[in-house]
Amino acid sequence: MLPALELREGGETMRTVPARGMGLDELRDARARTLALVSDLTDAQLRVPMLEIINPFLWEIGHVAYFAEFWTLRHLFGRPPIVPGADALYDSAKIPHDTRWSLPLPDRAATLEFMRTQLDRVCERAHEAAAMPEAAYFYRLALFHEDMHAEALVYTRQTLAYSWPLEPGGPLGVEAAALGDAIIPAGVYRTGSTPDDGFVFDNEKWAHDVELQSFEIARTPVTNAQFRAFIEDGGYRKREFWCDEGWAWRVQANAEHPLYWQDGMRRHFARLVPLRDGEPVVHVNYFEAQAYCAWAGRRLPTEAEWEVAAAGTPIRGNLDGAYGDVCDVSLFEDAESRYGCRQMIGNVWEWTRSLFEPYPGFAADPYKEYSQPWFGTHYVLRGGAWSTRSRLITTRWRNFYRPHRRDVITGFRTVKL
Repeated sequence: MLPALELREGGETMRTVPARGMGLDELRDARARTLALVSDLTDAQLRVPMLEIINPFLWEIGHVAYFAEFWTLRHLFGRPPIVPGADALYDSAKIPHDTRWSLPLPDRAATLEFMRTQLDRVCERAHEAAAMPEAAYFYRLALFHEDMHAEALVYTRQTLAYSWPLEPGGPLGVEAAALGDAIIPAGVYRTGSTPDDGFVFDNEKWAHDVELQSFEIARTPVTNAQFRAFIEDGGYRKREFWCDEGWAWRVQANAEHPLYWQDGMRRHFARLVPLRDGEPVVHVNYFEAQAYCAWAGRRLPTEAEWEVAAAGTPIRGNLDGAYGDVCDVSLFEDAESRYGCRQMIGNVWEWTRSLFEPYPGFAADPYKEYSQPWFGTHYVLRGGAWSTRSRLITTRWRNFYRPHRRDVITGFRTVKL
């Protein structure tokens, strides 16, 4: 095992980061992915409408460079900002979402130059940074932050019906199979991250025991065919299946089916694709998932149940945008969890029934705005999607969104009552 670097802030242990170099190839790879997701867009396409669920493209890619610059060049080395007044342009903690459309942002060429300069300077400092005990953590923070924003750019392109810009690896075959439930025995289980896990975000720390009763969880996510049965039985119109907040959302949104379903097809970026029975239902929110469960006589898993059921899942499958879309839920037999659950990693993010709350003993890390502001208002999703980077995701990784969001690549699996 590589030696570890223990970081402390305010007397509190943060995370342990393996001293495995500064990851420059990964930083360059992340930047290449970010640029690939915007480089084909016209200037008109960059000027997006003001929507709650997206950011302006120029703001978002400038923010990615700003964040990396702030925590590496400025925080570690005390360098001045590359772009004068950058804090007033790109600090997401201080700039309200809706004002990002009216900021005097650098134009496209200047933004790309900022990004190039920032990455060059971060790489140039890598040798010096490698001698600093705390630097590996902040280089990794910048990397994973960019990976997350690249995934958000995927959601934005889908929301705006822009085409998918990357070359997919080819269609995945379909293996129709009913896999049923996996039985998870009762017991006390360890969940969360330990210092030996390397870089982890503050909401994952630290490992703690949870006591679970035995439960049966679906080995695969809910499919289009299963969710269609809910729709055809009038599930969207039957009040008894919806919680109060969910019903209010359904009425206000006039929702009758998952987002992007159109006449037996699904809009996938700029084109319509068939609604294949064996693929996971996708772009459904927490309320829709909850209503389906009520109709089916099932329930969503808690995040602890999900994490325990996912134990032992290899980090492979439908990840990294390799195929450019979801795949049949029965695929990747070689990537099952130790309990036989399939695709716990990749394909679709999965809703849990758990509110996003701190683990026992939580302490915020230097990027204090990452987790703490969202406790108690968001729900936890697990597992990653086809758009998630494999270097980022683990079975412990906690994503979190407001329950009405369905622009994200979200699905769910169910637990027997």
